[in-house]
Amino acid sequence: MRICSSSAGLSLSGQACGLVLSLWVAVLGAAHAQTTGDAGAPTAQPAPGAVLVEKGRKLAVAADCAACHTTPKGGAPFAGGYPIGSPLGTIYATNITPSPTHGIGGYSLEDFTRALRQGVRKDGAHLYPAMPYTAYTQISDDDTAALYAYFMHGVQPVDAPAPQTALPFPFNLRWSMAVWNALYLKDQRFQPDTAQSPQWNHGAYLVGALAHCSTCHTPRNALMAEDGGRFLAGGSLGAWYAPNITSDATNGVGGWSEAELVQYLKTGRVAGKAQAAGPMAEAVEHSLQHLPDEDLKAIATYLKQTAPHGGDEAKPRYSYGSAAVTPEESMRGRTSDVDAGWRVFSGSCAHCHQASGNGTANGEYPSLFHNTATGASRPDNLVATILHGVDRTVDGRAHFMPAFGDAASYTDRLSDQEIADVSNFVLTQYGNPAVKVSAADVTTLRAGGKPPFIAQMRPLALPALVLAVLAAIALIALVAVRARRKNTAQDRATRTGA
Repeated sequence: MRICSSSAGLSLSGQACGLVLSLWVAVLGAAHAQTTGDAGAPTAQPAPGAVLVEKGRKLAVAADCAACHTTPKGGAPFAGGYPIGSPLGTIYATNITPSPTHGIGGYSLEDFTRALRQGVRKDGAHLYPAMPYTAYTQISDDDTAALYAYFMHGVQPVDAPAPQTALPFPFNLRWSMAVWNALYLKDQRFQPDTAQSPQWNHGAYLVGALAHCSTCHTPRNALMAEDGGRFLAGGSLGAWYAPNITSDATNGVGGWSEAELVQYLKTGRVAGKAQAAGPMAEAVEHSLQHLPDEDLKAIATYLKQTAPHGGDEAKPRYSYGSAAVTPEESMRGRTSDVDAGWRVFSGSCAHCHQASGNGTANGEYPSLFHNTATGASRPDNLVATILHGVDRTVDGRAHFMPAFGDAASYTDRLSDQEIADVSNFVLTQYGNPAVKVSAADVTTLRAGGKPPFIAQMRPLALPALVLAVLAAIALIALVAVRARRKNTAQDRATRTGA
């Protein structure tokens, strides 16, 4: 079912239509109590074979379920509780262990499939698309059954509730997701392209369905739906920016070799190119590093052959910069005419990244030049890395950079102006000097990025609801008055005729 939309996203009139429909359904939803339980009555299921459960475990790794449904630093596997910062508010991942009281222990295969593919819980309430059911809907029947077998028989039940999601009005009305799904959910399974190789098709299935790459790397429209016409062309992700990963040589990964892509997916870093931080670091830590090489090679093969999409880059992001010409040491001891950004860099960055920006020889601390974070046309990832740091564990080894934002200690915490200053120093000395960062930019990214259109419209939701109710009352009153006048006229005519 499609309403006021096209495959390339909403037109202006379509956006207005979608917003009106969403608000109208929200009005209707206000009259319905929403249940919050997710378990339902226990449903007896026969135990599957060990082979099927193991297959499901591997699929759950590829789908990166643990990244959201397991709280970092000691949380029970899949017990939920991880806070996902969305533009509409904090969404808490649910308990998806087979607990009959607080998890999905009462789900049948049909219930599980509906939640996975359509974003609808056993109790009929809608999930938010922070759960990437728009991608998981492509997962095959066999793989869905294997995932179900794993979560029911390969995961330990945790009889503890996850925090409840409580988005602000009107986003707390889950009913409105029915309209969003009608507009944007394509409930279809993956169909192999017979003109392509088995490896390409395997990569397409991993990228489009299980690994749900498009949910981060595809731009979204005003109502937060993926723009299918710009598949994998890059998208904002709160303070972070998931870059273009199409085959475009300048804006995407066309300049990467397949071997480099495999290395990046497996380790989270490639010297002279990039290193993973933020949500991508989570994907590497919890999912990608654990995939077999044939899966990673299939992903690389597919990405290298995707339709290219252009962007704002003048040349590849990793091609900018060189070692600093002016030795950092020569500026030490000066008290005047010293760049404010250099002061921050010297005190907080140079010890690890070196005065020249070379980093360390083993790549533990990356070079600041020939680095996609410092060469991009938008500084989001550079600023977000300074704000939030880097914390990923690959092959048992931790890769860490301290945060200098709100999570930092009092002595390490940097102000928005200081982060802007050091960002500009790094960009000028080692990266793309055409990019500038202001304190206001840092303030926006510290707060989670620029809010999307639908979030900006939230203050109008309550007035719109009041106006809708008043309009409905006025319409009912008008109909009643006209009916009364008609009846009065008929009564007079009857008396006159009599």
